[in-house]
Amino acid sequence: MNILILGAGQVGASLAEALVSEANDITLVDLDAGALAQLADRLDVRTVTGNAAFPSVLAEAGVETADLIVAVTQSDQSNLVACKLAHSRFAVPTRIARLRSPDFLDPTLLSTDNFAVDFALCPEQEISDYIGKLVEYPEALQVVEFAEGRLTMVGLRAYEGGLLVGKPIRAMRGHLPSGVDARIAAIFRDTRAINIDGDTVVHAGDEVFLLAATEHIRTVLKELRRMQKPVRKVMIAGAGNVGARVAGRLEGSCEVKLVESRPARAALVAGWLNRTLVLTGEATDETLLAREEIGSMDMFLALTNDDENNIMAASLAKRLGCRRVLALINREAYADMVQGGPIDIGLSPAQVSIGGLLTHVRQADVARVHSLRRGAAEALELVVRGERGSSRVVGRRIEELPEIHGASIAAVVRGGRVIIPHHDTLIEAGDHVVVFCTRKRYIAAVEKLFLPTASLLPGWFR
Repeated sequence: MNILILGAGQVGASLAEALVSEANDITLVDLDAGALAQLADRLDVRTVTGNAAFPSVLAEAGVETADLIVAVTQSDQSNLVACKLAHSRFAVPTRIARLRSPDFLDPTLLSTDNFAVDFALCPEQEISDYIGKLVEYPEALQVVEFAEGRLTMVGLRAYEGGLLVGKPIRAMRGHLPSGVDARIAAIFRDTRAINIDGDTVVHAGDEVFLLAATEHIRTVLKELRRMQKPVRKVMIAGAGNVGARVAGRLEGSCEVKLVESRPARAALVAGWLNRTLVLTGEATDETLLAREEIGSMDMFLALTNDDENNIMAASLAKRLGCRRVLALINREAYADMVQGGPIDIGLSPAQVSIGGLLTHVRQADVARVHSLRRGAAEALELVVRGERGSSRVVGRRIEELPEIHGASIAAVVRGGRVIIPHHDTLIEAGDHVVVFCTRKRYIAAVEKLFLPTASLLPGWFR
């Protein structure tokens, strides 16, 4: 696929990195020649320096032959203009835009007759929703949903003394109540995925991805981690777009304190919120945190636009007794470095946002994509199309499918019903199948497996 990415910031760079290894031709456009040069040194991509909203720049980037344009510059206006030009002047089949302002998230404005945006991504909203889930499941490192919320996958750290630690995976079923089923989709040990089966023993410290029907996930979580108290008191550092949205989401169920260093912004956000206490000050001020009783907080969320401030504020909050802390960190190297130390969760905004983009880029019929472990792994929800004569999966048991090393079918959703599959589970047309890929390089083979084909090639099945 020929893909044109406009904007070489965190989201554009992360998207290019995710797609360049999948036999795609990627061209990046940005005003920052230095940022493009760094990406060109690291990735097999073509780069063009210029304003992505200019027709001449788009033409130089090869927009005439593009299958897809992804406009993720820092400017909503530039993204909208680029999509409009891509449609009306260059006939690009699919157009995606990142839009920060809610004023632009109007289906009429984005229709083909206007700005011609097929899919609009609002990163701040996606990040706010994601953080809301982490507050809802405070024991989790990641929480993602599939099948319109019917299925939940939780990534968490197995702890010493947990019911399953030191025992084989198959022992989990013996602890679950009747009618409750779950699947351990993957285990990462010392940052590496390990091959698992029913006899695999869970170790303390393992990063485990657990999947179950959403109504059962709380019950299942007790298997691997001591359930923490529900989050009732939250302090947020930063009243920017993300911090203000998260405060608005949480203030109905939690006692929320929001710390903002800019007096004018603090006053503005205080007028938007109903039950949040907005404070003017620095979240790295130990005196302020102590005065506001940070030690009694269930969760501290460092959501400013400054990575270093977020790391410092979260580390300080943890030292002063806050039960769990999260830091929003744009630089992936920082996120990898700090998580697991004093900071419980280092969250990369780009990796949260990228799932929505990848959903519209994958070649198979993909309903949802979630980037996991800061891009190292992916979980895909694929819709099964075709019939036995034109599909490699329809009408076949899981044990009959060709083995793709590093990829496994973790769940099937059929007619709204969640099925935790076994080797003899039959795949049917219309099923939503969740596939966990422990490495990105396996994704192309998974897509090929689920794509309908006019005639099956010999050797696909044993």
